[in-house]
Amino acid sequence: MAAKDLTKGGIIGPMLSFSLPLILGNMLQTLYNAADSIIVGRFIGPDALAAVGSAYSLMTFLTSLMIGLSMGAGVSFSYFFGAGDRKSLRSSLGISFMMIGSITLAIMILSFLLLGQILMALSVPESIVPMMSEYLLVIFTGLPALFLFNFYASAQRATGNSRLALIFMAVSALMNIALDLYFVISLDWGVWGAAVATVISQYAAGAGIMLYTIFRTRLLSFSLKDMKIQRKLLKEIASLSVLTSLQQSIMNLGILMVQGLVNSFGASVMAAFAAGVKIDSLAYMPLQEFGNAFSTFVSQNMGAGKMDRVRKGIAIAFLIALIFGTAVSAIVFTIPDQLMSVFVDPSEISIISTGRSYLRIEGAFYMLIGFLFLFYGIFRALKAPSISLLLTIISLGLRVILAYIMSVPIGEEGIWMSIPIGWAIADTAGFILYRRICRKAGR
Repeated sequence: MAAKDLTKGGIIGPMLSFSLPLILGNMLQTLYNAADSIIVGRFIGPDALAAVGSAYSLMTFLTSLMIGLSMGAGVSFSYFFGAGDRKSLRSSLGISFMMIGSITLAIMILSFLLLGQILMALSVPESIVPMMSEYLLVIFTGLPALFLFNFYASAQRATGNSRLALIFMAVSALMNIALDLYFVISLDWGVWGAAVATVISQYAAGAGIMLYTIFRTRLLSFSLKDMKIQRKLLKEIASLSVLTSLQQSIMNLGILMVQGLVNSFGASVMAAFAAGVKIDSLAYMPLQEFGNAFSTFVSQNMGAGKMDRVRKGIAIAFLIALIFGTAVSAIVFTIPDQLMSVFVDPSEISIISTGRSYLRIEGAFYMLIGFLFLFYGIFRALKAPSISLLLTIISLGLRVILAYIMSVPIGEEGIWMSIPIGWAIADTAGFILYRRICRKAGR
């Protein structure tokens, strides 16, 4: 599969054709993660759904660290590819692999050592703790696989190849669903079986894309000598990677902190929130991946010095996010009960009702988070990931603060209301900061 130069030709066509495989791939990954929740919720029960749902919030936080590191490094990959600097591209690949791989191993070890304290901090009900612990002890072993997949996927996407990751994710997703059904239903392995199915599938995707890249993509090949430390390059990659990782992890840390508040309302609200978050992931995930793809578009064109193309692309991207976000919000607002019933039995009236409230309050504003994802991508491509981090702190900080304040007089609906408020204020800050950068640069 050849690399794709996004600095030439039209804007809308290349942008959408590059984005689509990313969107489909992440949709498969979301379905991949949702499979555990759907199967355990349907065949084991609400407590198992609550356990796996809470574990999903934790794992989203941990994996976001590695995803953020790979995405940040991907900006350097895209920039050097756009500039035609193959030597620096190889060096950035080698240094990034060594750095991100080491951090991944450290995260995995700490996760095992601190599991008890993590569950306590999340206020997990005692009835849920055994199942959640059983699930996480297996899931943690899959972190190296997630590193391999996200690192090599970022490298491929930096050169314009967004289809390869989709292929390996599709195989992995189908494998996960098949193994989930076999381990949970046929073998009756419970939540442990769901976790084993997920980890096996993760290693299939991670190892597969790594081997393909090594043997079939010479442009992205690197050796031990490319891992030799170059201070200037390491500093740039570390800055982009660490700040992007912080931005991604803080975004999910806020969700994790809200998860702790949700858990205090009991297993029924936990189950509704778990299902609602999965529906969210499917609903606004295309906007998130579009923002990531747009970051590659901006990075390549910045490397090539094509600023007019960047400005036109930004205007088009925000229009696409507005149209898509509004359409998806309308669908989610109209059929919340049917969407919730995918995850829980329709007879669970209390869970369905709570989920309906969540989706109709929070799900009506997906265009706002779509704008926020675009701002993240723009500032990352402009090599200003600290601004993306600031926007995330604004969005999630306000969400957490308002959730704890508003939940006292209103209940769980106060938590749901806090989410779009955080998005709106962060979007406003993003627009102001972008205009300020443009004025300084005279653009």
